[in-house]
Amino acid sequence: MSGTSLAVRDCATMLRRNLLHARRYPSLTLNILLTPIVLLLLFVYVFGDVMSAGIGGEADRSAYIGYLVPGILLMTIGATPAGTAISVTMDMTEGIMARFRTMAIHRRAVLVGHVLGSVLQTVIGVLVVGTVAVAIGFRSTDATALEWLAAFGLTVLVALALTWIAVGLGLASPNPEAASNNAMPLFVLPFISSAFVPVDAMPGWFRPVAEYQPFTPIIETLRGLLIGTGIGHNGWLAVAWCLALAALGYFWSRALFNRDPR
Repeated sequence: MSGTSLAVRDCATMLRRNLLHARRYPSLTLNILLTPIVLLLLFVYVFGDVMSAGIGGEADRSAYIGYLVPGILLMTIGATPAGTAISVTMDMTEGIMARFRTMAIHRRAVLVGHVLGSVLQTVIGVLVVGTVAVAIGFRSTDATALEWLAAFGLTVLVALALTWIAVGLGLASPNPEAASNNAMPLFVLPFISSAFVPVDAMPGWFRPVAEYQPFTPIIETLRGLLIGTGIGHNGWLAVAWCLALAALGYFWSRALFNRDPR
């Protein structure tokens, strides 16, 4: 077999390993999915009328669902890599990562397996949360097939970028508890973006924080693709942020993985 074939085989083996771990320990995945679903239901049925009145001047819960769902979907993407960081740290602290270093496998197959497994779980999580959103009234009737494809591609790209960052966080963390805490910003940052209210409605001193962070242009792009709002320059910014974060996470993770094992 060629070197490429061997690398693909090793990556597929590590992907299967991580999917088996996810199947044997479903509680972590369920806990990650539960938070976005609870927030979706809370903001629609408890705060929906008030939030929609503050945005559009009219209390209309159904209109707010369309605004809210893209942000909740991104929160789902941001929540999933926390499990990846924990899983990577467990591999490091329990010694299996050191064992893999001594085996005749492609050196980065372990990391690629974690990344691919997490991205696949993220996509499934987004589909689950999206199904709940549709069940409570979310509709995207104006989106074309090309826009749906672009939204899916953006979802995968964001998941890939955040997962590589999570792998780096897992490799840098001394224990699973620290990995969970270190990955928390990936879930918290969407709260200070345009996920729940427009940036223009925020106080002047706080607005730059929400405007010049990666999640706001990603949410605005996803919102534009799904419900037809203006995207403007947010599309290019979203792709640029994803590529930059993916590159940062990849090279950081590779550098940490190649260092002497602790």
